[in-house]
Amino acid sequence: MNPNAPTKVPPETLLGPIISSMVGNSAGHGSMADARYISLYIQSFASYTVSTAANSTSQYERMGGVTANSDNAGSIWRAHYYDIGQNCMKMIDWAAEEKKWDYVGVGQAIFAWSWLQLTDYHGEVILKEAFNTNLLTFKFDKEEEVYKYVRELCFKALENLDKTGDGVSQQNLAKGDAYLYNGDVTKWKKFVYSILARSYHHLSNKTDYKADSVIYYCDKAITTNADNAVVKFIATPGFSANSNFYGPVRNNLGSTFAIRQAAFITDLLKGNNSAFSGVDDPRKWYLIRPSKSGQFNGIPVNGGIVSITDTLNRPESFWGARYDSTVAPKDDSRARYIFRNGSPMPVLTASEIHFMKAEAAFIKNDKAAALAAYRRAIELNFDMLQTEYSANVPAANLITVAVRDAFLANTNVVPASSNDLTLSHIMLQKYIALFGHGALETWVDMRRYHYTDTRGGLQVYRDFVPPSGTVLWTDNNSEKVYRVRYRYNSEYVWNIAELTKLGAEKPDWHTKEVWFSKP
Repeated sequence: MNPNAPTKVPPETLLGPIISSMVGNSAGHGSMADARYISLYIQSFASYTVSTAANSTSQYERMGGVTANSDNAGSIWRAHYYDIGQNCMKMIDWAAEEKKWDYVGVGQAIFAWSWLQLTDYHGEVILKEAFNTNLLTFKFDKEEEVYKYVRELCFKALENLDKTGDGVSQQNLAKGDAYLYNGDVTKWKKFVYSILARSYHHLSNKTDYKADSVIYYCDKAITTNADNAVVKFIATPGFSANSNFYGPVRNNLGSTFAIRQAAFITDLLKGNNSAFSGVDDPRKWYLIRPSKSGQFNGIPVNGGIVSITDTLNRPESFWGARYDSTVAPKDDSRARYIFRNGSPMPVLTASEIHFMKAEAAFIKNDKAAALAAYRRAIELNFDMLQTEYSANVPAANLITVAVRDAFLANTNVVPASSNDLTLSHIMLQKYIALFGHGALETWVDMRRYHYTDTRGGLQVYRDFVPPSGTVLWTDNNSEKVYRVRYRYNSEYVWNIAELTKLGAEKPDWHTKEVWFSKP
C-alpha cells in the first residue's frame, strides 16, 4: 500500500480515465491501438512498406499472428484487465456504497462492452478468476461463458440506470462522463441495449440464432446519431495525452507504423467493386485520401507503396502528408475524419445498429424490413460524416442532403425492390460505415462469413481476396486468421502453463476458429 496516495477516491474521478481507455488512453492502450492491426486483417489499412519477417506491421496484412516476445496487438487485453479492470471494479463498488447507482450502471455497461470485445478478439479469456488478487496464475473460461456474463452485466446495468433518488444525479454523473454522454442515463441505456444486440447478432451462425431478439434490442438501442457513443477529446495544442489516438500529434499511424488506405476499401468507394460497380461514393473524400494526380488508389495486400509504380498515383497519408512521408505533420490542418487531433472517436453508432437490424431481418427473410433498415443505416452514416467530420474536406466535395439523397436514389446501392437486396449490399455498406473506428466489429462480421462465404451464389464480401501462397504468413499452415494471441508480457511470461492447456503456445494459435463464428 502506498502511504502517500489515497486508498479510496470518489467514483467521479475514475470514470473519465476509464472512458479514455475504451479507445486510446494517454498510455497508448485501448481498442484503437489494436484496430490498427485488425484493419490490416480486413484490408481497410495497408502497410506503407512491403512485409519481411522483421516487419511487425505488415505481417498482419498477411494474416499473421504476433511473433516472439512482442506486445503488439495486446492493447485490448491490457486495457480490459488493467486500465479499465480494477478501476472499474472499484468505481462500481465505491459508487454502490455511496448509492450513486448511475455510476454503478455505467461501470457495468462499460465492462459488458469490454468483455464482449475481449472474447471476440481473443477467444477464451480469463473470466471467473480475473480480478482475484490472491492468485498468481489464472484459468481461462469458454467464450460462451463470457457471452452469458456480458448479458448478465447488461441487465444489471439497466436495473441500476433505471434507479433514481439516493446519490443519483445527472449533474454529478456528468463530472466523470464529460467526454461521452455527459451524464445522460437515457443514452447509456441505449448503449447497453446496443451491446445486447451485438451479443445476439454475433451468433448468426448458430442453429438457435435469434433474429427477433437482435431486432428487439436494435429498436431499443442507439437509433439516432444524437445517441451515438462517441468519445470526445480536448486536443490541447502540442499536448498528445488528450488527443485522438489517430491524430498526428500522437503519431500512431506514422514512423514505425506507417499505413495507408488498402486497395479493398478504396475500390469499394470508387466504384471498382463488383457489388457497386461504377458507383462513385462521395464519402471517399471524407474517409480516404487522393493522390497528387487526383485519383484515389489503395495499396494491395503486402504490396507496399512501391507497388503503385507511378508516384503521382500514390495516396497521401491520412494526415494529408505527401505519399513518401511517414513523419507526422506539425498540425492536423490537412487531416480529416477520425485522423484529426480533436476528432471524436465513435464506439457505437446508430448506423451500425441499423445495419445489424437489416442483416437480422434479411436472415429472417423479412426483406422489406431489411431494405428499410439498410437504407436508414447508410443515411445515418452520411449524416454523421456531414455533421461531425467535414473539417478539411474540399468545399466542392462536401456532403449535402442533396448529395446524400442522390446516392440513396441509386438503385445500384439501394435496390428499388427488396427482392433485389443481397447480403453483399448490407455487409459491404456496413464495412464502409465502420471504416477506421469499427475495425473489430467488421472483423467479427468477416469471420462470421469466414471471409469468403457465399450466399445465393454470391460471395458476401464481394471481391475480398485473403492472402494466399507466399503472401499468407508462413505460420498459418494455409489457414486464415481468427483470433489474436494474448498479451505476451502478462500471459506468456506468467501464465504459460494455462496457455499450454489451450494450445496457445503454438505458432498457429491465431488460426484456431473462435466459438461465435462456428455453427
